[in-house]
Amino acid sequence: MTFASLGLIEPLLRALETLGYQTPTPVQAQAIPAVLAGRDLMAAAQTGTGKTAGFALPLLQLLTMEGPKVAANSARALILCPTRELAEQVHASVAEYAQHLPLTTYAVYGGVSINPQMMKLRKGVDILVATPGRLIDLFRQNALKLNQLQTLVLDEADRMLDLGFSEELANIYRMLPKKRQTLLFSATFSDDIRLLAGQMLNDPLSIEVSPRNVAANTVKQWVVPVDKKRKAELFVHLMRKGRWKQVLVFAKTRNGVDALVDKLQGLGINADGIHGDKPQATRQRALDRFKASDVQILVATDVAARGLDIEDLPLVVNFDLPIVAEDYIHRIGRTGRAGNTGEAISLVCADEVNMLSAIEMLTRQTLTRKMEPDFEPEHRVPDTDASGQVVKKPKKPKKPKTSGGGGKRNLGKWVESGDVAPAEPSIKPVRKVPVFNTGPRKKK
Repeated sequence: MTFASLGLIEPLLRALETLGYQTPTPVQAQAIPAVLAGRDLMAAAQTGTGKTAGFALPLLQLLTMEGPKVAANSARALILCPTRELAEQVHASVAEYAQHLPLTTYAVYGGVSINPQMMKLRKGVDILVATPGRLIDLFRQNALKLNQLQTLVLDEADRMLDLGFSEELANIYRMLPKKRQTLLFSATFSDDIRLLAGQMLNDPLSIEVSPRNVAANTVKQWVVPVDKKRKAELFVHLMRKGRWKQVLVFAKTRNGVDALVDKLQGLGINADGIHGDKPQATRQRALDRFKASDVQILVATDVAARGLDIEDLPLVVNFDLPIVAEDYIHRIGRTGRAGNTGEAISLVCADEVNMLSAIEMLTRQTLTRKMEPDFEPEHRVPDTDASGQVVKKPKKPKKPKTSGGGGKRNLGKWVESGDVAPAEPSIKPVRKVPVFNTGPRKKK
């Protein structure tokens, strides 16, 4: 199968040839004809399998072939993304695909001044990529009108709900024209996403080109048990032992990112970090330096779990496991992209065992454990498996207690005892691990 056989027009084929795209991925092969036919669409595929091209290519063709010229302060198509990084990446891809088309594209998001964005929208844009909060700000200030909108794309909608954007999505839904095409693309589909699709999509075609919530098989994954207080020490040891050149590291909190970056820099290691408290310009500069290999270690919160497209990234390290199990799939999906292979290492301590169990149950696989000599944890990480259970070791049997003259008699260092049946081992029953709620979170 070729892109030409999917019915794409020549300017798009020329752009794809320049970019080195040769054969459509499974999600592209199924999504492109459906979008060109005007269908609403739900598409699930592993991260790194080409979802952006799956909706952007047919969308560009529809806008080129149909509809009036865009009006002032208007957009003909809207792509919603959960984070600034993903919005930037999606916009960059759309602009590359549209390089030979007479269409305008633009991206808007928070963390930067709104005034230049308002000025840019005065002439209108054919495709607008936006984060929900900034889109609503522009709409409320009359800098953007949506009455000309033909297509809405929800990219990584599950992440938008995870980040607490459910109220914003409801407000945006009320702002949109009733008659439109709606496309929902994501790596994972939670039950809440399916409920959202039922409200926003009209008789959608559903595409699932890979098993639900399964990590890409191009990524080799394993776990290294360690005590929490020795994680940073273990990371530095593994980095030097493996001579790592370029590593994307995920930490759970913003303070955790800053602490690890400070420690690495104190050891003379070229490291930088990104999280939600940093200005957008600072975050973008760190990403650009990492992509250019000017930074060896980039430490990030889950703000970077989706939206980072780094060519041939060899390794992802989970310094902390994610609270939401689905984010594990997106984190490790930063490596092993576009047919390349990659590695994902998770440093796991005892109090993360429930998170590990939830990840294994979600991905339907038990992650291999590798003990690192001299870093064996004092606090054992209980065994887990893909069934969602945590298996605790049985306690050692207690020594039998006896009393009276027929029992033990202490004769200095010698002990005599009567015949006493050994006590039964005290074995705690295996218990179910609670599954983390991956539905919408309320904003505080």
